[in-house]
Amino acid sequence: MLALSGYAAQAQTQAVASRKKSAPSAAHAPVAAARRAAAARAQSETITVQAAAVPGNSVLSPSTREHSTVQVYRYSAEQLHETGQTNILAAIAQLSPAVTSSPFGGIGGNGFNKTMQLRNLGADQTLMLVNGKRRHVDANFNYYQAGPNYGTDPADLSLIPMSAIDHVEIITEGASALYGQDAEAGAVNIVLKENTQGGTLNLQNSGYYPGDGQSFDGNADYGIRLGHSGGYLNFAGQVTNQLATNRSGDYPGNLYFAGNPLNQTVNRDVQRLAGTPRTLLEAGSINMAYPLSPQFEFYNTSTYAHKDITETETYRAPSNDNVVRALHPNGMEPLWLGTENDFQVNDGIRSSNFLDMQWDAYVNYGRDQMSNWITNTDNPTMGVASPTTFYTGQFISSQLSVGLKSTKFFHTALLPRPINLSYGFEYRHDMYQVNPGDAASVLNGGVPVLDGPDKGIAVSAGAVDKFGVPAAAGGTLSRDIYDGSVNVDLYATRNWEWTFGGHAVGYSDEGVAATGSIGTRYNFSKNFALRANANTGYRPPTLAEEAFFAETTYPTYRTAQLPVNSPWAKVLGASHLKGEQSRSFSVGMDATLLPNWTLTANLYRISINDRLFNTSQFGGTDVENLLAGAGLPGVLYASYYSNPVNTTTNGGDISTAYTWHAGGAGTFQFRLGVNIADTEISHYHATPSTLADLGLSTFNRTNEEYLIHSAPKNIENLTVVWNKGPYSVRVQEQRFGSYTWVASPSLTQSQWTYAAPSYITNLELGYDIFKRWHFAIGAYNLGNHYPTKANAASRAALQNSFIYAGNSPYGFNGGMYYVKTSLKF
Repeated sequence: MLALSGYAAQAQTQAVASRKKSAPSAAHAPVAAARRAAAARAQSETITVQAAAVPGNSVLSPSTREHSTVQVYRYSAEQLHETGQTNILAAIAQLSPAVTSSPFGGIGGNGFNKTMQLRNLGADQTLMLVNGKRRHVDANFNYYQAGPNYGTDPADLSLIPMSAIDHVEIITEGASALYGQDAEAGAVNIVLKENTQGGTLNLQNSGYYPGDGQSFDGNADYGIRLGHSGGYLNFAGQVTNQLATNRSGDYPGNLYFAGNPLNQTVNRDVQRLAGTPRTLLEAGSINMAYPLSPQFEFYNTSTYAHKDITETETYRAPSNDNVVRALHPNGMEPLWLGTENDFQVNDGIRSSNFLDMQWDAYVNYGRDQMSNWITNTDNPTMGVASPTTFYTGQFISSQLSVGLKSTKFFHTALLPRPINLSYGFEYRHDMYQVNPGDAASVLNGGVPVLDGPDKGIAVSAGAVDKFGVPAAAGGTLSRDIYDGSVNVDLYATRNWEWTFGGHAVGYSDEGVAATGSIGTRYNFSKNFALRANANTGYRPPTLAEEAFFAETTYPTYRTAQLPVNSPWAKVLGASHLKGEQSRSFSVGMDATLLPNWTLTANLYRISINDRLFNTSQFGGTDVENLLAGAGLPGVLYASYYSNPVNTTTNGGDISTAYTWHAGGAGTFQFRLGVNIADTEISHYHATPSTLADLGLSTFNRTNEEYLIHSAPKNIENLTVVWNKGPYSVRVQEQRFGSYTWVASPSLTQSQWTYAAPSYITNLELGYDIFKRWHFAIGAYNLGNHYPTKANAASRAALQNSFIYAGNSPYGFNGGMYYVKTSLKF
C-alpha cells in the first residue's frame, strides 16, 4: 500500500485509532459524518496508488486529497514534534527538503518574523492556509538587504500553537487553482485538531553548546465533545521564552578617539548584533464545530498571538559622531523593541446536503499589528536634551474575507465515476496602515557635534539606529478583491483522472487577472501512477510592498526604504507596481516498489514574469538632492519596490520511505528526501531614465545574488527512526548545498562570501516512562557545525559583527541540545 507521503507511515497506527475513536455515527450526525468522511478520504494513511472512488476535494474537509493530480506532502503532529523544534516553520524545514527556513531572520526588522522558502522561491510566493482558508500576511516588511528573505511580506505561521496542529500539508502542483492564484510556489495548509476528548502537554528546555540561548517552551491542547451529534471543541496554547544568543566578533579599531589610553585596555567584546533575539511568545487557538441541524453545522477557528522581541542593533563606539557622549560615554548598542499582536477569526456554516450540494459559507478576519521602539540610543541633533528611547512607528495589516464555496457530484453513465464540480466566490478587503513615530524620532534639532575632532559639524537627524516613520509617510492603503473560482475533477476511465480549475479575480488597483490549471493522473496499477500539471498564477504586490517606510541613520546621512507610490520614490523613477504572472509545468510519479517501500518524484519548471523585488540601494549626491527637493532631506541611499526581472526555476524532488519490521530487533523506518531548485534570471527590465541618466541601475549584480543565491539550490535529508517497545531513536543527516552571503550592498562581487556545502546531524533518544508519558533528549546540529566563515571584506563591512554567513539555512549558533517530555491525557 502506498502512503500518502513518503513520511506518513510513522503516524499510521495512531491516526487510524484516533479516527475510529472520535468519528461520530453518520446516522446521528450527517454533517459531521460527511465532513469526517471527506477528511478521511484526504487523510487515509493506507490508500493505494489507485485513487479513491470519489474524485476531487470536498468543501467539508479542511484537508487536501492526496494521490490525485496534485502533489501533497503531509506531516503529522508526531513527526513535527519529533524534530525537537518549537515553531512550525523550523519543524517543516527539518522534514521537507523543499523548504528552507533560516533560524536567523536577518538584521533589524527582518529578525522579527519567521519565514520560509518553498522550492527556492520567495517567502511570499507560497500561499499560507489554516484549515484550507487563507492566512493574512504579516505587517512587518523584510526590507533589510542582508536578510535571508529580503524584500518579502509573507504570513507568519509560527504564531500558531504547535499543539493545535493535527498535520501540515505542502501542496505544490495545482495549488493556484485549488486555493488561490498567488500560490506560485505552492501552498502550506495547517490543519488543526478536531479531538473530542483528552489532550496533550509538552514541555521542552533547550540551549546552545556555548551556554547561551536558553529556551523554555510549553504547549498543550485539550478537546471536548459538543453535544451528541459530532460537535467538538479544541483549545490549544503555547508559551515560548527564548533568550538571546551572540556570535559577534570583537569590535575592530579604536573605540575612543585616537590617543586615548582606554583604547589599549578596553574590552572589545561589545557587539551583540549576530544572534537570536530575545523573544517571548504567547499563542492560543480554538477550533470548534457544532451541528445546528442534521444538514447544517456552525464552525469557528480562532488564533491569537502576542510576541515581544528585543533585538540588538549595530554598536556605536564613543568615537562615533552619532553618539551623544554626555549620555553614552562608553558608546551605545541600540535595542530595537517590537511588540506584535496577531489574531484571526474564521466563522462559517457548512451543509452536507442543501439543494443537493455541499456548502461552506464563511467570514474570515485577520489582523497583525507591529509596534516598534528603539532604546539605548539618542537623536544627536538634540544634544544632551535627547531622549534615549523613541517610539518609531506602527504597522498594521488586516484582511476581511467573505466567501461561499460549494461541491456538487454529478453521476453519469458516460463516465465510470462521479464528476466533482467545486465552485466558489470570495470577497476580500485588504488594508495596510502606517502610523508615524513620535516627534523626537524624526526631529532635526539643529545641534551639531558637541565635542571631539568633529565638534561643530552637522549630523544626521532622527533616532539612531532607526529613524522614526515621519508623518508624511503615514496613512492607510486598501484594496478590494473579487475572486471567483471553479474546479472540475473527473475520471475519463477508471484509472485516468483529470482536473480543470481556474480563478478570475478582480483587484480594485490592479485590474482583472484570470488564471487556470489542468492536471492529469494515470494509475497504471495499484502500485504505480504518473501525473502531470500545467498552471498559471498571478500575485499582486502586497500593500506593505507598496507602502512600507523605514530609515537607518549614520553619522552624516541616512538610508531609506521608500514607499513606491510616494513622491520621494517617484522622483527616482518609481512607477506603479505590476503583479507577477507565473507559469508552471510539472510531471511526477508515485510508486510502491515493495510492500513497505514507497517513492514519490517530481520534475518542475516555474517561470515568473515581472518578478516583484526591491531595487538596488542606489545613492550619491544627486540622489540626496532629488530626495531633498521632494521633501526628504538627509537621505543619501534609497531603494523601493519594483518589477525588475523575469525568472525561471527548474527543479526536481524525490521522497522515499521504507519500513523494516525486524522482529525482536524492533522496527526501522528509513526516509530520504531530496530537492534541487535552480532559479535564473531570464530577462532584465529597463532602468528608469531618471536613474540611467545618473549612471545608476535599479537591479544590479548584488540584488541578483540576493534574489537567486541566498538559499541553497539543493537540500538532502536522510532520516532513520528505530522503535522497540518503550525505546526510540531518531537520527537525521541533512546536507545543505552552497549559497552566497552578501553582507552589504557596498561590497563588490569578489568580496562576497561563498558558503560551501554543509552537513549537520540531528539526534533524539526517547523512552516511554508510561504508555502516555514520553521523555526524550536530543540535539540539533549534534556535531556543533558552523557555516562558512565570512571573508575579511564581509566582516569589515559590518564592523566584524558577523563572523559567519548570516543567511545560513541552519543558522550560525552551533549545536543545540534539548530535553523534552510529553504527556497524553
